[in-house]
Amino acid sequence: MQEFKIADQTYTSRLLIGTAGYPNFHIMTDAIAASGAEIATVSMRRVKWTDNTSGENLFALLRERGMTILPNTAGCFTAKDAILTANLAREALETSLIKLEVIGDEQTLFPDVEQLLGAAETLVKDGFTVLPYCNDDPITCKKLEDIGCAAVMPLGAPIGSGMGIRNPYNIQIIRDLVQVPLIVDAGVGTASDAAIAMELGCDGVLLNTAVAKAHRPVLMAEAMKKAVEAGRAAFLAGRIPRKLYATASSPQAGMIE
Repeated sequence: MQEFKIADQTYTSRLLIGTAGYPNFHIMTDAIAASGAEIATVSMRRVKWTDNTSGENLFALLRERGMTILPNTAGCFTAKDAILTANLAREALETSLIKLEVIGDEQTLFPDVEQLLGAAETLVKDGFTVLPYCNDDPITCKKLEDIGCAAVMPLGAPIGSGMGIRNPYNIQIIRDLVQVPLIVDAGVGTASDAAIAMELGCDGVLLNTAVAKAHRPVLMAEAMKKAVEAGRAAFLAGRIPRKLYATASSPQAGMIE
């Protein structure tokens, strides 16, 4: 399968995984290993840095496993707060990677597009590699690409909803409009959702709750890995056209009379 590239870094896995909401650190690390993901996103404002029972450090655990740590600005409601959080992340973790989130509403957790665009522009100018969480709006995604973001990450459905890809048509339009990697972020509930995102032409899928809150997180992580791989292969293979009526798969010529 083709390698996956963000900015100047190349990965083999197209699944990005979150680190929040797992029953404990042990299950989290086992799930991440089962997912095959090479990028793990961590909230700088909400992260529990250590496991209170074992004293293990989250960042040390991820680095021991060779993971790329993608800090995010979850919980920020203004461009100012997001920019501050990004700078704290760069100083603390020595990385210019940032998953940019600027939330506009506590109930829906939809992005505030105006604040998001402003924060993205500032961070790109400051040398960050910006991966913005955004609405599934083609125009917003194109503007983020024009600003210089390294990828665009439209939601499939509201964060943590598990509703899947609610507007596949917009995702397809975004795929046609942008040249940077397209990563569905938020809303994936099960493996078929991840496969659908990849079949639409997405370059990757970022998820958290679907694995962390599953009855068996490690098994779900393995399912997500397979779904992303299968969806990507199906996209590259090219699906048959949809038809209203049947078409016989066997030839009509030479049939016994």
